[in-house]
Amino acid sequence: MQNFLDIHQTSAVDLRKMINSAHTMKQARKGLLKGTPDPDQPLAGAMVALIFEKPSTRTRVSFDVGVRQMGGQTMVLSGKEMQLGHGETIADTARVLSRYVDLIMIRTFEEATLLEMADYATVPVINGLTNRTHPCQIMADVMTYEEHRGPITGKKVVWAGDGNNVSASFLHAAGQFGFDFTFTGPQPLDPEPAFIAFARAKGVKINVERNPEVAFEGADLVVTDTWVSMHDAESAKERRHNQLRGYQVTETLMARAKPDALFMHCLPAHRNDEVTSAVMDGAHSVVFDEAENRLHAQKAIMRWCLGV
Repeated sequence: MQNFLDIHQTSAVDLRKMINSAHTMKQARKGLLKGTPDPDQPLAGAMVALIFEKPSTRTRVSFDVGVRQMGGQTMVLSGKEMQLGHGETIADTARVLSRYVDLIMIRTFEEATLLEMADYATVPVINGLTNRTHPCQIMADVMTYEEHRGPITGKKVVWAGDGNNVSASFLHAAGQFGFDFTFTGPQPLDPEPAFIAFARAKGVKINVERNPEVAFEGADLVVTDTWVSMHDAESAKERRHNQLRGYQVTETLMARAKPDALFMHCLPAHRNDEVTSAVMDGAHSVVFDEAENRLHAQKAIMRWCLGV
């Protein structure tokens, strides 16, 4: 049994196997209708619980479709339906679910919820997102970059904006896949020092550059994310906009990156806030390939967890 909780907790060798597996499965589906089963059915007979404390579009649909394509079945549960950690402890919920299902994916708020679920479950647990990290997204991002430009090792990735959960997993990936990472954003929104320390300890270059014009120079990949969460109060939203306005990804900034640089955003995007529509819809953008690859990367993660 193997959990997929964070990129830095999974070996670089296994991460590479998952990326390669995702590419292979994507190629095997070329020309098939979305509902057509995969040529092999590695999850035949398996039941997968998909738990959502946080609302979701891409995570829910991509995991659900991925399980079905591989021959398994899904049980989609919301936090409200389960009263997760309220009427029953998370530990007891994990023990009970393990008697019914073969795999658990959880998208939650607190990292502690994920960790307790993994500690007490007797089936594999996948981190679909926490407030602290988002490893499944970054696996899809690495897959997408390599699909378009070849190996990401040694490349320069620039993150613009808030040092949030997605940027945290990018820092983990920098260490594990061997690419350099530059963060450009306001000091109060810097990534956690522990994330930066992990990547630097792996020998890659990690820079914090307040001037986005300098940060974007020579970038192979530019990434951003929403400035505010759906759960933020209005006062917090206004403060974030004031802090981050200078870090909007524009055509002018993208022109400082390499001519063949890619632009990514995990979506949903607030167009003309963190990124202009001209960039979102422009030649550098691969955001919809990135969204599709959530499906393929997560299928590879599930197969790795179950050893099938």
